[in-house]
Amino acid sequence: MPSRLHRWWLMLLLAGTCGGLSGCSHRAQDAHTLTFWAMGNEGEAVAQLIPGFEHAHPDIHVTLQQLPWKEAHQKLLTAYAGDTTPDIAQLGNTWIAELAALHALQPLQPYVAHSRVVRPDDYFTGIWATNRIDGVLYGVPWYVDTRLLFYRRDLLKAAGFDAPPHSWAEWSRQMAALKTRDTPGHYPILLPTNEFEQLLSLALQQDYGPHPGDGLLRDGGHYGNFESAGFKRALTFYVGMFHRHEAPLLANTEVPNPWTEFGRGVYAFYLSGPWNIDEFRRRLPAAQQGDWSTAPLPGPDGPGAGIASGSSLVIFGRSRHQAQAWQLIEYLSQPTVQRKFYELLGDMPPRRSSWQDGALRSDPEVQAFRDQLERVRPTPAVPEWERIVTEMQLVAARAAHGELTVDQAAAEIDRRADAILAKRRWMLDHQRSQQR
Repeated sequence: MPSRLHRWWLMLLLAGTCGGLSGCSHRAQDAHTLTFWAMGNEGEAVAQLIPGFEHAHPDIHVTLQQLPWKEAHQKLLTAYAGDTTPDIAQLGNTWIAELAALHALQPLQPYVAHSRVVRPDDYFTGIWATNRIDGVLYGVPWYVDTRLLFYRRDLLKAAGFDAPPHSWAEWSRQMAALKTRDTPGHYPILLPTNEFEQLLSLALQQDYGPHPGDGLLRDGGHYGNFESAGFKRALTFYVGMFHRHEAPLLANTEVPNPWTEFGRGVYAFYLSGPWNIDEFRRRLPAAQQGDWSTAPLPGPDGPGAGIASGSSLVIFGRSRHQAQAWQLIEYLSQPTVQRKFYELLGDMPPRRSSWQDGALRSDPEVQAFRDQLERVRPTPAVPEWERIVTEMQLVAARAAHGELTVDQAAAEIDRRADAILAKRRWMLDHQRSQQR
């Protein structure tokens, strides 16, 4: 059963959120049956891959539980508190730190060390790093996600540019040129003010030295670091696009059809993820398919970093079938299986070798993501990160509207982050005092 400290930590994280697990899988009685929890569309797609695993491992049966993303986090914590965790599960990589703090996950380095399938050096470095918490490996990346530029090739050419930007300076020049050519109601770029990924991408491109390990948080994740010169540089660039009217002050709920508006030339740049490749191909007419493309994110002085996002596969510490669960992870990690997963769903694989064949290798719009994935960086590995980044964007939106200066906004984000991290500091101090 969970220790008293772990139960207390769980209640601090999500007090009052644990409900019943009606409909969730119970621990299998069959020694050769695995319970696997997968979320959203991935749960539907992986169901088509499991028969191949069971054929290769006839002594193992997989019971798949598909969970909606909006319910998955609560169900995982409820399962931990009730000792009903599955054997293996899909986790968003920002959730790994939270479950690792509860000691709910099985460290996987011993399995990786003896594996002929899972090779760490074949994975994109930033994605692999999202699975390491305090030096311990808790997950194996399953699919990856990041953000980059979708852009109108024809509009850039009309403005005098033959290629997308590679640096912030080039990007600013292109947006300024596009702005002079715009008709009323048209903008160089769409940056929905309630989406944090755009500002976060810019912030991850910064150098937060001189203290090793400091980034968006400092002192080992104890405090916010948003008043640092690096973050304020990113925030200044971000809010400047709104103040120069290069981006509209709109939330994504106020842009019901960005694909059509992108096709109409309302926006020339749009920061988004890989799912929109298919959306633009499906929604824009054939005559416009040559007018748009994708490009890696510009950085302050050249090609820039991006967000290391996606999902990983984990084994729960209470699983009685860890060896069999690892066999399933190995199967789903094979490049041929990852390419099949991509064909089923469009989720991009985390291994470089998985990109060496088929559409992943030949599709130019997809290849821009392949380039970007070499430069992705993980976000701070603390359980509270999702709350912090939400507050970051709420404050940044106020700065975009002119309600706060950059300095005021950075100070306010630090204040909110420090308040969110107060329980973490108290808990870590309590642990140290008990160890003395």
